[in-house]
Amino acid sequence: MTSAGTRVSRRTFLAAAGSALAAYGLAGCSAAGTPPTITFHQSKPEAVPYFRDLAAKFTASQDQFRVLHDMATNLSAGFVRSSPPDLGCLNYNLEMARFMERGALSDLSDLPEAAAIREDVLDLTNWYPTYAGRTSVIPYSVMAASVIYNRRIFQDNGLAVPTTWDELIEVCERLKAAGITPIYGTFRDPWTIAQGLFDYTVGGMVDVRAFYKSMHGIGEKVGPDSEVSFQKTMLEPVQRMVQLTKYVNQDASSRGYGDGNTAMAQGQAAMYFQGPWAFGEIEKAGTDVDLGTFPLPMTDDPADLKVRVNIDLSLWVPEVANGQQGARAFLRYLMQPEIQNPYNAQFLGFGTVKDAPAVTDPRIVDMQKFYDEGRFYMGASQFIPNTIPAANYIQSIVSGADAEGTLRRMDADWARLAFRA
Repeated sequence: MTSAGTRVSRRTFLAAAGSALAAYGLAGCSAAGTPPTITFHQSKPEAVPYFRDLAAKFTASQDQFRVLHDMATNLSAGFVRSSPPDLGCLNYNLEMARFMERGALSDLSDLPEAAAIREDVLDLTNWYPTYAGRTSVIPYSVMAASVIYNRRIFQDNGLAVPTTWDELIEVCERLKAAGITPIYGTFRDPWTIAQGLFDYTVGGMVDVRAFYKSMHGIGEKVGPDSEVSFQKTMLEPVQRMVQLTKYVNQDASSRGYGDGNTAMAQGQAAMYFQGPWAFGEIEKAGTDVDLGTFPLPMTDDPADLKVRVNIDLSLWVPEVANGQQGARAFLRYLMQPEIQNPYNAQFLGFGTVKDAPAVTDPRIVDMQKFYDEGRFYMGASQFIPNTIPAANYIQSIVSGADAEGTLRRMDADWARLAFRA
């Protein structure tokens, strides 16, 4: 994907940053003048070859730093031993936020690239605990997830994309009456239920950020009498989640993520609650299937429609990194429009900068307006500590366990964890 013009522009960028690079100097070089090695940690499986290629191109484009692509480092162990990678490019989630909260990530606010990020996107990093006074991460790519649907099935049955809860149920009923599976369920894999059914139903009815802010404030007192709780706040959307399970394939409990992708490729169901990462797997089947996306309607007001997002990749530099200067130089290289925009286009991400181009892939283009207007939320399942087996609890609910009792158990787990903390 690198043209001669692109190589010139990259060299121009490096020349423009020459004063900064000169300030970095050759600190850390060997006596023979070998440039210092910058360890770049990026482990998103499908993107590893892509970033490995970028690391090689950056290394070849200048003589100040050598970038070593790393995907095997144990981050927790690296930070504990004060030997983390110099630059990270990872999904930003609750586990990653632990490092930011403790001041383990350096301040990047002086970089021009930090000022270029959309304010509402940068604010997503603040949904997790932060380290005051620092811009610890720079969002690189946002994934927007919603209901994947088969356009031909909808068209052949005279169905419009639903924008209210009642319309959604009507669509499911008409599909079922026509002998078509409305929703393909992959309940064997708990994460697919948490990311899909649970996050979409809860996010469509609950202010996720406000909910967890209150839950952290209440802490060990979370329970049946607290102002908010899983049992009290999430019961209605979870009950609607259970209602939707009436419209899944009969063998959903024995089907996993791979089965769902194959089924959608073969037109075996009208809808699928997965993110755009599934499109690449569906595409591998080589079938002529026409897919699109729409936000799951959970109320009777179309104005409430939102899409689920997550910071799929974020850039960060540890405070104790040995190669901070080189890491910042490579970070700036990756943030160039001619580098960042093609990545998001290829991997179906949404841009994070204020002037990012709109997505053009027809499978996700209908989510653009929601993203532009900031009508999005982060998944509720992503704010529950791993010590609480939330995905398994949610799996048990769709398998027939009592919703209210299971949510009450989640409250008890939350309170115990807060007490121990």
